[in-house]
Amino acid sequence: MAAIKSLALFILAGLCEIGGGYLIWLWFKEDRSIWYGIAGALLLALYGVVATYQTASFGRVYATYGGIFIILSLLWAWKVDHFKPDRYDIIGALVCIVGVLIMFYTPRSTH
Repeated sequence: MAAIKSLALFILAGLCEIGGGYLIWLWFKEDRSIWYGIAGALLLALYGVVATYQTASFGRVYATYGGIFIILSLLWAWKVDHFKPDRYDIIGALVCIVGVLIMFYTPRSTH
């Protein structure tokens, strides 16, 4: 159950970061209302808060989040921007996710 909660926090943090960045992108690059930028900034701040709910150390959390961010970014690009990841995007993302799952969820000795 702890792993599911942890993965949910990583996904929520990723959606906050990617969504916030996307809203700022729309405001700045596509001349949308300033409210897009403000909402994006708030989501980016929320991303920083969500990540603190992880139980591991800062370094391990952020390193693991980096790999999960890659997966979420590709999924966002595919669904929102209609970007079609190619086989190398998918292979690279799978390598990342396997690595971060090993890094974050492998039991360690306490000594």
